[in-house]
Amino acid sequence: MQVIKVDPRSLNENPDDARRSKSSPQSDALLLATVKAVGIIQPPVISPELDGGNGYIIQAGHRRVKQAIAAGLEEIDVLVVEAANDNGAMRSMIENIAREPLNPVDQWRGIERLVALGWTEEAIAVALALPVRQIRKLRLLANVLPAMLDQMARGDMPNEQQLRTIAAAALEEQKEVWKAHKPKKGDTAQWWSVANALNRKRMYAKDASFGDDLATAYGIEWAEDLFGPADQDNRYTTDVEAFLGAQQEWMTSNLPKKGAIVDVNSWGQPELPKKASQVYGKPGKGDHTGLYLDREGKVQTVHYRLPEAKPATGQSGATGDGSQSDDMAIVSKARPDVTQKGLEMIGDFRTDALHEALARAPIEDDVLMALLVLSLAGLNVRIDSGANDTVFGRSRFERHAARLFADNGRLSFDMDTVRVAARSALIDVLSCRRGMSNSGVVSRVAGEAIGADTFLPNMGTEDFLLCLSRLSLEATAKEANVQPRARVRETRAALVDHFEKGHLVHSSALFAPDAEEVTSLIKVGEHNIGLEDEVTNGPDEAAGDDAFGSGHEELAPAVAAIRADGAVDPGEEHIAEDDEAAFGIAAE
Repeated sequence: MQVIKVDPRSLNENPDDARRSKSSPQSDALLLATVKAVGIIQPPVISPELDGGNGYIIQAGHRRVKQAIAAGLEEIDVLVVEAANDNGAMRSMIENIAREPLNPVDQWRGIERLVALGWTEEAIAVALALPVRQIRKLRLLANVLPAMLDQMARGDMPNEQQLRTIAAAALEEQKEVWKAHKPKKGDTAQWWSVANALNRKRMYAKDASFGDDLATAYGIEWAEDLFGPADQDNRYTTDVEAFLGAQQEWMTSNLPKKGAIVDVNSWGQPELPKKASQVYGKPGKGDHTGLYLDREGKVQTVHYRLPEAKPATGQSGATGDGSQSDDMAIVSKARPDVTQKGLEMIGDFRTDALHEALARAPIEDDVLMALLVLSLAGLNVRIDSGANDTVFGRSRFERHAARLFADNGRLSFDMDTVRVAARSALIDVLSCRRGMSNSGVVSRVAGEAIGADTFLPNMGTEDFLLCLSRLSLEATAKEANVQPRARVRETRAALVDHFEKGHLVHSSALFAPDAEEVTSLIKVGEHNIGLEDEVTNGPDEAAGDDAFGSGHEELAPAVAAIRADGAVDPGEEHIAEDDEAAFGIAAE
């Protein structure tokens, strides 16, 4: 290595120089002024020609030499180094990257030159301290139209997504699109319009439910998307028709019991059968399963419930014109043993006796629990159940009550049978679903008491996370040690991936009830107990020792007034009104 003085006009350009993009006129003018004022401070680097000539090749400092010639300098100082085997291609690449980053086009050209000289992608990556994936990504620019590369070399670069779309298109397609979208001289290209014109729908292998056998049968060939995340399966195909056909065949071959393939609407949502309601929780035995393809071509599952079939109306013995059939005998009705009025009186007598026995008679715990289950099957009980099956109305509780009877029609059970019936009845009664079947705060109290939080499903799904606000989503991500992303959908996708094999239970889904709701329930209950004591024992005895004490034989006048054919004495009317208001509050 030595410093010599040479005529800058005698130096030859390096054909393997990494920086091919022309500098701006402003920067050339600034460098020329500097050379005229103080000369060249850092000598250019040159090396002897490899072909045996007497000349020198510029390895570094092409612009300095050019501006020295423009300034009219007769001689300049240069640094002479030994010629490299690759004619300085790697040296030029490293020198330019270290001094000022090359644009992607110049990087690609330099990499291609090194590959032509026998360098491997791995060796280039080690020498340039770049990932191998970055080297392969830059080599994709070989698939870009040269006219577009010239535009990019001027500093007018598309973003990564647009570049990915352009590089994936054929050169003929790029040529036609560039002809229509080529910018005027000095203007920047509308890369978004170029990418939109070249965009082709990609169907990714990670979204495919079918295997290699169906992929081969449909002629699907996977290509690697080198711009995708490194930790994912980035294979894709642009043969959308073949991909969707393979997905459709897989769904047909893997339909579950009570399953069907449903269509989707223009918003990509499944179209359920008429009058069917979607089930968002755990599906029951009577629920149906629908498979459909979303906008990305993924196989999605939806559960829905069909309404109960109503029996046909009309009498079986009537003809079409409303007249009776010929074989139906006309028989006059005989007077019953007890008239309707008598049956009403018997009902009142039985009810009073039943209530008296329930209040005073000794009852074992197992019998008491069994009677509670039986009471839920009563004709006067209406419960809008939230259980997931197809049994509705009174039949829901009659099936539980039937377990408590023997073949002779009398109660016969053991404690295990009572426990099963009680659990089944509680399942049908208690519900946290929104709507008519909501049991209110009591269902949440019951869930907390029996530890139902541990049975909550994984909520780290796309459907549920779509229901969260940005703040709630980011708070959930921080609790799960997932870094929130700049966009909400990216944060949501990261949470879905994180909890794909995990378990997320959102804090708002826990059964612990609100303290104010529990306090309100207790206050309403205490108020109703006070009203009941006042109606039963009278104002003076409401604070007595035992509600079922010696004074219970004589009914209070208010009770007699309420029970006598629904009429209320004027003096007791305010009690009935207060009672009704209290029951209304409790129902709410």
